[in-house]
Amino acid sequence: MAENTDLLQGSVKEFIESVAAKTPTPGGGSVAGVVGALGVALSEMALNFTRGKKKFAEHEALYAAVAQRFAKARTMFADLMADDMEAFQLYQSSTRLPDGQEKDQAVQLATAAAIDVPREMAKLALAALADMRSLADKCNPYLVSDLVAGAALASAVVRLCDYNVRMNVPNVADRQAATEIALASRTDVARANNTLDEIEKALAPQGG
Repeated sequence: MAENTDLLQGSVKEFIESVAAKTPTPGGGSVAGVVGALGVALSEMALNFTRGKKKFAEHEALYAAVAQRFAKARTMFADLMADDMEAFQLYQSSTRLPDGQEKDQAVQLATAAAIDVPREMAKLALAALADMRSLADKCNPYLVSDLVAGAALASAVVRLCDYNVRMNVPNVADRQAATEIALASRTDVARANNTLDEIEKALAPQGG
């Protein structure tokens, strides 16, 4: 994982160039992880400019709890980014094995990993969206647009994860399980969209 994690130690420019390069990773899953971390970071900024304000003093307990979860979420998005790259490498290796039962089992294991990572990332993004929703009417009015922007990024992560799931579900041997996974992923996209719509209402008092 060290090589994958090192991507986040460089500059933004270097990461963008690594995505653009003719290499399979970092790809969409890795970008989703970075987008998720950025979305949470934007919401953290909005929260940090709200905490300590006399007007919002009654919400300090909520702010403290959400701040901890946001900080943890940023770290988890980075970890999942590395996990996504490793899952792709595992899948790539499995497809290169000689045809036979061993290859079939390896491909199914790798496929499960390639699905599990974006599903976990989507769950993390949904949890972050729920926290953003809790702040929507308790946010410094000058930072509401940043909170909403963070929510838009988190919502985008759920959709990006759904793309990855849809690409890998056809390779799942258990067709009933594949159908259930695909349905759960689509449901998450709908939840993310609905939550974002609710959070965007916080912009209304600012003139839209």
